[in-house]
Amino acid sequence: MKFMWPSKELLEKHYADLSARPFFPGLVSYMSSGPVVPMVWERLNAVKTGTIRGDLCVQVGRNIIHGSDAVEFANKEIALWFKDEELVSCTPAAEGWVYE
Repeated sequence: MKFMWPSKELLEKHYADLSARPFFPGLVSYMSSGPVVPMVWERLNAVKTGTIRGDLCVQVGRNIIHGSDAVEFANKEIALWFKDEELVSCTPAAEGWVYE
């Protein structure tokens, strides 16, 4: 997790799949208008309904939060927003009791 003001270039890469859509310039402008707090959440089924993405990412233009829709895209987005040395992986103590 970090606090930053994203550049237009970073946002254009992040939302490249939406670049042909009419709302793209407004999206980039909105997202670059202030600071953001990018973070990586590492969990089993982290992109499913009942998760941050499933419950809070309901609209393209003005979401309270962005969440990747697949592990493949999450890995690409993490590489855009974070340097390797900024990432820390850990295993919660309860994980062995919760998941087989």
